[in-house]
Amino acid sequence: MWKEMIHHCKKELPYEACGLLTGKNGIAKTIWQMKNIDQSPVSFSMDLEQIRRVFETISKTDESLLGIYHSHPTDKAYPSAGDIANSNYPDVGNLIISFSNNIPVVKCFQIIGKTVIPLNIEVVD
Repeated sequence: MWKEMIHHCKKELPYEACGLLTGKNGIAKTIWQMKNIDQSPVSFSMDLEQIRRVFETISKTDESLLGIYHSHPTDKAYPSAGDIANSNYPDVGNLIISFSNNIPVVKCFQIIGKTVIPLNIEVVD
């Protein structure tokens, strides 16, 4: 899933990519690649109808929303002012995949209001 997330973000360059991660007990099991309707290198918005369909599907499983991911094609792996302002899920991790260097860098944050809290992530094969 980790590789799939990075591949999705790389495939969408030069635009930001975005998606959702669901799972249970704090372990992400499913990746939901979403369409960035902004088609922008500096912002992302998810299609509300696509979100509705995904949440409808998730409600039929044992999983819940654990994370929201998006890429920064040229910026560091840290929430932008727009990311902070548009964060609507304070209880989930916000993963940012940066392509500002040759090797993608992934970091995770909890955003509560205007407060950004770094979170540790563990990749398990």
